[in-house]
Amino acid sequence: MKLKTKILLGYLVVLALLLGLGGFHLYTLHQLDRAAQNILKDNLYSVQLGQQMTRSLDNLLVNQQQRVFLQSDSELHGTSLRADLDQLEVSLQKESQNVTEPGEGELAASMRQNFGELKVQLESSAGATSNDYFVSVLPKYEVLREQISQMVSLNTDALLQKNLEARETAKQVWQYTIALLVFSVLFTLAFCFSVPEALTQPIQRLTASLEFVAQRNFSQTLPIQRDDEFSTVAQVFNRMLVRLREYEKSTLAELMTEKNRIQSIITNLDEAIVLLDADQRIILANPVSCRLLAMPAEQLEGALAGEVAAQNDLFREMAKAMETGKAASPERVLSITDQGEEAFYRLAVFQVLAYNQVLEQQEFAGYILSLRNVSDFKKLDQVKSNFLATVSHELKTPLASINYSLRLLQNQRIGDLNGEQQQLISTIKTENQRLQKMVTELLDVARLENGNIQLNITTANVADIVQYAAETIRLQLREKNLGLEVDLPPQLPPVKADVEKTAWVLLNLLSNAIRYSAQNDKITVSAKTEKNEVVVRVTDHGPGIEPQQHERIFQRFVQIPGKTAYKGGSGLGLSISREFIQTQGGRIWVKSTVGQGSTFVFTLMC
Repeated sequence: MKLKTKILLGYLVVLALLLGLGGFHLYTLHQLDRAAQNILKDNLYSVQLGQQMTRSLDNLLVNQQQRVFLQSDSELHGTSLRADLDQLEVSLQKESQNVTEPGEGELAASMRQNFGELKVQLESSAGATSNDYFVSVLPKYEVLREQISQMVSLNTDALLQKNLEARETAKQVWQYTIALLVFSVLFTLAFCFSVPEALTQPIQRLTASLEFVAQRNFSQTLPIQRDDEFSTVAQVFNRMLVRLREYEKSTLAELMTEKNRIQSIITNLDEAIVLLDADQRIILANPVSCRLLAMPAEQLEGALAGEVAAQNDLFREMAKAMETGKAASPERVLSITDQGEEAFYRLAVFQVLAYNQVLEQQEFAGYILSLRNVSDFKKLDQVKSNFLATVSHELKTPLASINYSLRLLQNQRIGDLNGEQQQLISTIKTENQRLQKMVTELLDVARLENGNIQLNITTANVADIVQYAAETIRLQLREKNLGLEVDLPPQLPPVKADVEKTAWVLLNLLSNAIRYSAQNDKITVSAKTEKNEVVVRVTDHGPGIEPQQHERIFQRFVQIPGKTAYKGGSGLGLSISREFIQTQGGRIWVKSTVGQGSTFVFTLMC
């Protein structure tokens, strides 16, 4: 039977009990009311008639005695006698019509007969003596009065008996009502407890089975015991478990195959790969990473990253990069002793994101730590740096000689030169100076790559650095009639910086601003304090820089495409400036809008 049908039947039974209890009470009340009405009509009415007949008979007796003993035969006594006789006759007639008890009919008939005889005697005893009265009339009175008393007693006894029966009936009704009420309450309680139990038991079994399914245990099926809605749910759920078991077997085989394939690929890579889950627990470390970390895979896999970092210096460096979600610098290279030789590995950190189809969003799944062997590239880079240093060193001497010779040619003691010769020598001198600057920049790049740049960090005043740069650049400003506005607050805190290299950075930024500024334009140098840094800005009103070039211009040998205002730069100035500032613990970047100028910003630590 369906659960819905059971619940409906239960409610119908409760409704039937309520209707039965109410109907029984209505019927009982109706019966009691009818019994009370019958008592009033049958017995109480007869008692009242008996009382009326007794009064009428008493009145007759008094009137008759007055007539006999006082010899009063007035018209008043006659009228009263007739009225009492009529009243008594009417009451006897009504009583004859209201016979309800056994024997009451015969008693009523006898009463009518005696009344008739009494009436005849009274009407014929107008001149009777007292002796005649006591002999003939008075016994009739006594007999009729006794019969009236018997009739009253008969109805009174019947009234009491019916009252007892009514009370007994009311008692039985009360007992039946209590029994029916108790039965209704017990049935309703049983229904109230059985229905939730019938609903919750299958739900509890379903919840327990779902808990097993959540733990990837697909063997906990639901029993099918009855033919109801939950049995249908159990059948569907059991079919789902069968499908899940089949799917798990096929998917598990596919996953194991895929896992073995990926593990084989990672194992055979020449890079060090360490995989971590979302809780930073190592789930895989390939042989290269085990070799570099000098720890077996059994010790690494399953351990927390913090535990391994506490006992391994190399993994501690890798974990530091993992804390920020990426390597500290895209060019960061770690020097590691591998198999007794110094090797260089580039550290990379990748966050793994997995798509959650249930939530329809990306979720963090773990990290991939990679150490790629860049020793060969490092050696080539070292060769290139050495070559740049050697070439730059070798070019400095001839360039200095050429510059000295040009100065001699311009000396009038050697001889006079015409205007065309002076112009040629000036052009050669300009190009020679540009070559000298480029050689100097190449030497700086070589020193930076070799780590030979020595910083002289001292406590410096930003205002002095700005003043020195402004004085140095003043001649270049005069050539294009440019204005230099210095906006410094009166109380700037001292900074920790290399004064020479910081001044070189500021001069390089001012030189770039001069190159790309129009005639009669203005350049602004400003500074302000932010937290524990002093922020220096160099602003021009030149053509501006496109957003995609904001980061590229700080790379080596990169020049902004499409710029026609200035040609011939080496593309190393901003790269060297970034190295100088970052080495001092600061930052450098650009804010620019095409057509509205550029602002180069760098920070110095207080």
